[in-house]
Amino acid sequence: MTLIKSISGIRGTIGGFTGDNLTPIDTVKFAAAYGMFIKNNNKHKKSIKIIIGRDARISGKMITSLVANTLVSLGIHVIDLGLSTTPTVEIAVPKEKADGGIILTASHNPKEWNALKLLNEKGEFIDGEDGARVLELAESNNIQFATVDNLGIYKKKKNYIKKHIKEILKLKLIDKKAIKKAKFKVVVDGVNSTGGIAVPMLLKMLDVKCVELYCEPNGEFPHNPEPLKEHLEDISKLVVEKKADLGIVVDPDVDRLALISEDGTMFGEEYTLVACADYVLNKLGGGNTVSNLSSSRALRDITEKYEGKYEASSVGEVNVVKKMKEINAVIGGEGNGGIIYPSSHYGRDSLVGIALFLSHLANNKTSCKELRNSYPNYFMSKNKIQLTPEINVDNILKEMASKYKNEEVNSIDGVKIDFENEWVHLRKSNTEPIIRIYTESKSEEQANQLAIRFIEEIKEFII
Repeated sequence: MTLIKSISGIRGTIGGFTGDNLTPIDTVKFAAAYGMFIKNNNKHKKSIKIIIGRDARISGKMITSLVANTLVSLGIHVIDLGLSTTPTVEIAVPKEKADGGIILTASHNPKEWNALKLLNEKGEFIDGEDGARVLELAESNNIQFATVDNLGIYKKKKNYIKKHIKEILKLKLIDKKAIKKAKFKVVVDGVNSTGGIAVPMLLKMLDVKCVELYCEPNGEFPHNPEPLKEHLEDISKLVVEKKADLGIVVDPDVDRLALISEDGTMFGEEYTLVACADYVLNKLGGGNTVSNLSSSRALRDITEKYEGKYEASSVGEVNVVKKMKEINAVIGGEGNGGIIYPSSHYGRDSLVGIALFLSHLANNKTSCKELRNSYPNYFMSKNKIQLTPEINVDNILKEMASKYKNEEVNSIDGVKIDFENEWVHLRKSNTEPIIRIYTESKSEEQANQLAIRFIEEIKEFII
């Protein structure tokens, strides 16, 4: 089954049968539920407005047409940004005084996937409670469509990526003069999606020389679009061949940022946030930060270096944002290369991350590799253990938390156990009988050994 309904939206593969894949019927059903949800929240308003935008995947035009016309049939006015990025749509919602937004993207999933990501009036992802209401509406018969005289109006709006970039360049900590003076040369892998439009545009506006790789937004992904080391051999080689200062890789909707050092090695997705936080904390003289429980301890180390407060949230962008607001964090995000910078907006934004990182590199007058080597060195291992359906995963997690009660234990999202020099995070899957095991330690071998140890300990509870 490749149709996944969750509180944050709906995603699935194109084609196949209704209810099993993201078919036109499923797309219309879910778009109608979201539109009705927005209307129910704004009954006092005479007109409702929703922003939509998409990445460049092949099914994008079709899905956009289905979603836009469904919203119009509900009497909702639609502003279509066309080819866009997730953070651009997020920026556009409050700027256009809209009541919500839908981003048509399956993020890092392969080209056969697409999805609807749902935003509130602030341009932030809807929370669990609101997501549950949308799911309920999708299964109900309470969708009321507009009469012919009350249909919504559909409009296209161009050049919003450029507007987004101009907003970034106005940010106080983006050091345009230092970046220009540094005369950087950067290779960009836009995975043939909208990053191929947005990232070169940003770099050119920052006077950075840009070498484009896979920047044609045709939706034909040249490699697995998740920006992981094993998918990025081409750009790693090209960075060295072109004698570039660094390489920049984004996923199809441009909310995840990976960096390649000048020698072709990975800077590390976990360290994208660490580097940007280092720059922001240094410039502000300190501040609070947030990442999720499965992100590197290096962010905590950097935050404490500047005498700030670090806190971890449950996994998921909406949870990171909530915690950031609670502690007034100056920067935060997720270890997958997602930078959330509140001075811009509360959403993961690769374009903001790029501008902050280049400012940091230019101010430090150092190489990408030297900057990476200046940070605490941690290694992560990601594993899972398959269980049988009758096993109570919650009970196993409780047993593990009890066993390590004398350590620093966090149970807000599975069980995370912090030891002096390493940690383990155990999370259950919501869709299958699996416990995911994330570990981090001072070496790759130690991280792997920690994972093996916990796999064996979990097996002991099962027997």
